[in-house]
Amino acid sequence: MDAVVSARPEETLAFDVIGPAEQTAAVVVASPHSGRTYTPEFLAACRLDLKTLRKSEDSYVDELLGAAPHCGAPLLRARFPRAYVDPNREPFELDPAMFDDDLPAYANTCSPRVTAGLGTIARVVANGEEIYHRKLQVAEAISRIDRLYHPYHEALEDLVASTRARFGACLLIDGHSMPSVGGPMDRDAGRRRVDFVLGDCHGSTCAPEIVDIVQDFLETQGYHVTRNVPYAGGFTTRHYGRPDSGVHALQIEINRSLYMDEDSFERGHGFAELSAHLGELLALLVRKSGLLRAS
Repeated sequence: MDAVVSARPEETLAFDVIGPAEQTAAVVVASPHSGRTYTPEFLAACRLDLKTLRKSEDSYVDELLGAAPHCGAPLLRARFPRAYVDPNREPFELDPAMFDDDLPAYANTCSPRVTAGLGTIARVVANGEEIYHRKLQVAEAISRIDRLYHPYHEALEDLVASTRARFGACLLIDGHSMPSVGGPMDRDAGRRRVDFVLGDCHGSTCAPEIVDIVQDFLETQGYHVTRNVPYAGGFTTRHYGRPDSGVHALQIEINRSLYMDEDSFERGHGFAELSAHLGELLALLVRKSGLLRAS
């Protein structure tokens, strides 16, 4: 999968919603980090080459979850890269050391994500390398957030709200991928990772029956699955997951070695099988989504 360098206006690159002809399921699927459209202006501001920047992508996750519309559920995917704006953060998790001028008082400057260099506007890529060869202006960050971050979340909020209104509940599946080995900034640095990590913020964002269904299905297919370690769920899971209000959110992290070459970004031999399994999982969740009304 090649990255795209596009000079189109950035606001046209925010997201795609791939919907069924008619939504028939209380399920919404999102892929916030599979965007691969880079602008010349962004690349010119970076000290890293395109291949290194792409290490932050959740490559192919939108394709792996591409069966969602066929199952009656909409699929939302960001088109902008995570290295440019990260929609799985609070709107203004920003590192003051990145900017020439002062951040607004409402910015969150001391979250663990900011400390790691992985705020809404990232300072580093996944392996810890600095992205920019200069400091940014605060206005640049706010512009990116206004043009890309907010439209993405407005679309997601609309999908979740309309699904809940129509079906009485909504299950949001937030799809991600993870490197096969913990990176230098991770708590599991240097260690091999499991096949899937299910994040429900330690039981607070999704009905346990749904998480059990996902784990049981994946383990039946032979995958090694854990919950909440090392990923318990990001901003999207925490922000949208309100089981008491009928909205359930589950983050699914997929080990990249299952389906791709992590150096070349080429699809691996396991891509088709994994894609088929995830399609079966989505179909199962659609059939079981009636459980949400009783949760």
